[in-house]
Amino acid sequence: MAVKIRLRRMGAKKAPFYRIVVADSRFPRDGRFIEEIGYYDPTKDPVVIKVDEEKVQQWIANGAQPTDTVRALLKKAGTIK
Repeated sequence: MAVKIRLRRMGAKKAPFYRIVVADSRFPRDGRFIEEIGYYDPTKDPVVIKVDEEKVQQWIANGAQPTDTVRALLKKAGTIK
């Protein structure tokens, strides 16, 4: 089972809001997930990134791979280097 840390799109049309979730790579983007570990709101000024750092470190230690977008967000939030 390939576990990914990725974004799940929420919100209305033209008003995106993303949850950062841990999910099996075979599940659909907005489908089933294992755990929610944060959120990202690009519509606010400044952009809001809220992440549970302990859970992120735990999942990465267990082998979960963040997607490129999530990796960039985690770097911006200061969770990973």
